[in-house]
Amino acid sequence: MTVRAAIVGLGRWGRSLVNAVQGKSDAIRFVAGHTRNRAGVEDFCREKGIRFVDSYAELVADPGIDAIVLATPHSGHAEQVIAAAKAGKHVHVQKPFTLDRPSAEAAVAAARTAGVVLAVGFNRRFHPSVTEIRKRLHDGRLGRVMSMVAQHTTSTAQFIPADNWRAQPDEAPGGALTAVGVHSIDHMVEFGGRVRDVLCTTGRYIPGPSDDTTNVLLRFQNGATGLLFCSVATATTLCFTLFGTKGLAEFSKPNLAQFRFVPVSTVAPSGPVTAPPDEIIESPSFDMLNAEITEFGRCIAEKRPYPVPIEEVLHGVSVFDAVVRSAKSKQIEPVI
Repeated sequence: MTVRAAIVGLGRWGRSLVNAVQGKSDAIRFVAGHTRNRAGVEDFCREKGIRFVDSYAELVADPGIDAIVLATPHSGHAEQVIAAAKAGKHVHVQKPFTLDRPSAEAAVAAARTAGVVLAVGFNRRFHPSVTEIRKRLHDGRLGRVMSMVAQHTTSTAQFIPADNWRAQPDEAPGGALTAVGVHSIDHMVEFGGRVRDVLCTTGRYIPGPSDDTTNVLLRFQNGATGLLFCSVATATTLCFTLFGTKGLAEFSKPNLAQFRFVPVSTVAPSGPVTAPPDEIIESPSFDMLNAEITEFGRCIAEKRPYPVPIEEVLHGVSVFDAVVRSAKSKQIEPVI
């Protein structure tokens, strides 16, 4: 079975999703699409064999479409998910899932009632470097999680027009949180469990309507801590390090291409304590977008849940809520 999907939102990211799988996956193909600016996408749709549809309502009502992939403004996600689910369409929605916990719960409830697959686009979970951390946690090689430190930056702010939806404060609360920070929060929730409280500060270093830089300190219910720095106003970099009682694991480079594992020293030294040799695994060409959209298609065909657990997604939205509140209050905020 090849799932027939519609892409909604054909900006830079929507086109990237189409390019990742169209003609490259036997699990899913895009047959229709919709965006607010038809004139700007007609050539792309024609090239990719995508039928342009004039409204979202028409897409949702089309019996020839099995699934909807949303690459739309964050504030509209919940309403769009609910409409698609009620029509029996499976839904893949880009991060952040929604901008607050109540709307996230409403969207999840609609999908559960309809019995459709609901997938949230945390594509980095599929990368081999992230899988390596997951394996070492599960088999005990990392021991107990002590702390996680993440930095994720890009220089995209200078290229986004001030009137673009991505630059608006109501679509990008918490500085760089929606653009890049939610990925690291998702990793921390998966690897560290439930977050107890957060402290956030934001800043604006490039002229524009929204803050572009964010620092977050997180405390977890199990005693672990997290530290996140994210920005869309500086050079591009990415690094996520998990410190455990038996070693550390880290992925780095903008495409997550390098994984590093270092166990703790186990032999009593006669001199200074030295670290054992690093274990390095390189994955330079893994396509995360193809992996996430193809898996979405397979989950639909095989009638199983998407492998990013919805309960973890919902808790991530609660953490998102607390970070946004802390950015405004400048105080520690509990995760509710």
